[in-house]
Amino acid sequence: MALFRTSNPAMKDSVFSKIATDSSTTMTIRGSINKTLILLALAVASGAYTWKVFTSSIDPNAFVPWMFGGMIGGLVMALIVIFRPKTSPWAAPLYALLEGLFLGAISAWFEYTFAESFPGIVLTAVAITLLTLLVMLTLYRSGTIKMNNKLRAGIITATGTVALFYIVTLIMGLFGADTSVVHGSGLLSIGISIVIVIIAAMNFLLDFEFIEKGSAAGMPKHMEWYGAFGLMLTIVWLYLEILKLLAKLANR
Repeated sequence: MALFRTSNPAMKDSVFSKIATDSSTTMTIRGSINKTLILLALAVASGAYTWKVFTSSIDPNAFVPWMFGGMIGGLVMALIVIFRPKTSPWAAPLYALLEGLFLGAISAWFEYTFAESFPGIVLTAVAITLLTLLVMLTLYRSGTIKMNNKLRAGIITATGTVALFYIVTLIMGLFGADTSVVHGSGLLSIGISIVIVIIAAMNFLLDFEFIEKGSAAGMPKHMEWYGAFGLMLTIVWLYLEILKLLAKLANR
């Protein structure tokens, strides 16, 4: 099952090895796509609520509980799905709703903060994210980028490096170290963000492969939700990285 290996924690080959394939209904690519659209719709719906809380509340901090509640709740649901794939039909939608609360709040903050220097920063980030998704899907389906062990290992290693980089930077920040290389608007910081955006985008290739191979292997129907959830993780990550990159450019 090495073909299923990926850097996305939800998209790993061990998931398939634990699931029987004798179900009368099986996973399909179309089913995973449809469920991805459902998760995106749920995230947008809950995100619209926290966006409204931010923009219409007299108290400028009214969105904070929703933002952190959504972030923590989304993390909990994500862990449930990752370790218990069979829960994905109900846990994945809950993840999308909770993650939407966080995304709506943080997006509204970015839109408000950069209203003068970069009006429409959120819409721009959304458009770039969706365009990147379509481009990577086209490259994958057309065979322009062919998945092989070397490319797969490279993406996994790069993603792990990014995670380690963020952890080290967080620890450094807690001890008062200068973390402008990550959060600043200097050329090095912008360059790092561009590299991370590219790595996030490359993860789509692994996600597409996971869904395609899962469908070919005849995985149970609930794995459509699991595949959609994994793809959603990458979409959220890419969107946040693009949003941060645009913010850095706006501060130049």
